[in-house]
Amino acid sequence: MSSAPAPQDFHARAVAAERAGNPAEALTILEEGLKAHPGHADLLNSAGNVCIRQGDPAKAAEFFAAALEARPSTVDFAINLSIALCGSGKPQAAVAAMAPFENQGREAVRYCSARAAAERQAGNPAAAAEWYDLCLALDPNHARGLHGRARTAIERGEADAVARVDAALAVNSGDADIWLAKAQALDVAGDRQGAREIAEQLVEQAPHWLEGLRFLAQLRHAAGDKEWCNHYTLAAMSVQQDPNIPADHISVLAGLDYAADAANVAAEARQRFPQIPQFALLEAVNAGAAGDDARADTIFAELALESADRFVQEARHRLRLGQVDRAHAALDRALAEQPWDISAWALRGIAWRLEGDDRAAWLHEQEGLVGLEPLVEADSVLPPAIAKLHQLHDNSPMPLGQSLRGGSQTRGILFHRTEPEFAALQDAILATLENYRSGLPPLDEAHPLLRHRETPWRILGSWSVRLLGGGDHHTAHIHPQGIVSSACYLELPEGRGKGEGDLEVGRPAPDLRVDLGPVRVIEPKVGHLALFPSTLYHGTTPFGPSRRMTVAFDVVTRED
Repeated sequence: MSSAPAPQDFHARAVAAERAGNPAEALTILEEGLKAHPGHADLLNSAGNVCIRQGDPAKAAEFFAAALEARPSTVDFAINLSIALCGSGKPQAAVAAMAPFENQGREAVRYCSARAAAERQAGNPAAAAEWYDLCLALDPNHARGLHGRARTAIERGEADAVARVDAALAVNSGDADIWLAKAQALDVAGDRQGAREIAEQLVEQAPHWLEGLRFLAQLRHAAGDKEWCNHYTLAAMSVQQDPNIPADHISVLAGLDYAADAANVAAEARQRFPQIPQFALLEAVNAGAAGDDARADTIFAELALESADRFVQEARHRLRLGQVDRAHAALDRALAEQPWDISAWALRGIAWRLEGDDRAAWLHEQEGLVGLEPLVEADSVLPPAIAKLHQLHDNSPMPLGQSLRGGSQTRGILFHRTEPEFAALQDAILATLENYRSGLPPLDEAHPLLRHRETPWRILGSWSVRLLGGGDHHTAHIHPQGIVSSACYLELPEGRGKGEGDLEVGRPAPDLRVDLGPVRVIEPKVGHLALFPSTLYHGTTPFGPSRRMTVAFDVVTRED
């Protein structure tokens, strides 16, 4: 009886197949090798590498994890697993995979670079900066290390961000993302003209690149340009085969209430890309938001697309038309696919309220779900944080795609910055969150928030908003990425009239055209946090000419 070929023979055949342009055949050969040699670490690692090159990081992660299990002391397998997990959207797991090897990893450039990238993606910018610095200490010209460190400097608000970007450009001047980083760093530093010149060049040279298109729209909108996003139209004409350009154009328009324009862009894209039903959905969504219910209804009746997003959007349409039963039917299908979708639960709550269903109170009106909590150590924490925030707001624009109407919002993630004043504020907020949690109703596995009552929480995003009165406000919205949403009140208008600047929790978004008031109206208090389930729509009422400043954030579980 002949014996099976040696592992290196399978490996050599796989390499030859991939070099000949047959990666699928290469993977098949490696899988045959693993049948003959189960658990062979090198074959598992090679299979993972083929999957990475094929663009399948999830499958690659399975192979790399098996390779690491077969040979637990191999740091390269841990690095490969981390890269695959990051590519699969699991950066927390990527960090955990690398952590056992950090002592020897400190002396390896590849480990430091990969660890830094995983920490950055996991939302740990201070740790990312530390590992990038270790990488650059070992290799000062490491291109990825310089690039990642520059990006981290921008995200953390470091004073030398522009210099770090220039250092990255010095070794890799052809990377468009580093040039975008240069433009963003200049914008933060107050050089808006320099930022715009770079952004315009990027869009001219790479009209398909969405990050560049979006950043230029941000700059033009902040400058008051009436044609602030017409470069999307030019880009779509230049790269006619790319459906991502009109899709992003629609998103940018819709994010600032240009729903009719967004519907028209979607209609044009629908003609150009009839094989992509998402454009029909986007036309229906924005036509309905603009008040053209008949147009939206026709599209939904013919739409050949079945996804959770489609059914959530159709539920919005049915609520606008007063068709509550059909809204419930659409939400049933959405929640069957994504049982804890925040947007779907928010609409379910509205539908239950319209029907007078007791489950509406279970979802949003139980004692403790909506609260106004005093910020822990507010007297010592707030004054220095407020002073720093005003410095940031003086050079911050109104963002695209947010609920803000007027005023300014700080860039990036506030609690990723290096200032100790913001670290102290974050610590105080985390302590206050635990006070809120202790007052929640009991654990309830069927409830979208209370199912997480005993689960460790963390802050996902954080930002500050400064409104200057005279009509500045937040339109009603939800934060679909969180389980708890919040506003921490730092400054409030002096001499407010009754009801001015109040937080309305539970009033549906205006485009739903549903005649329901808020579940609760919260009168803001300086040094307090409004906290409520993320399934509740919320917005502020306008107020007179004065200043109002808040810090907001979303809460997620640590596993998210």
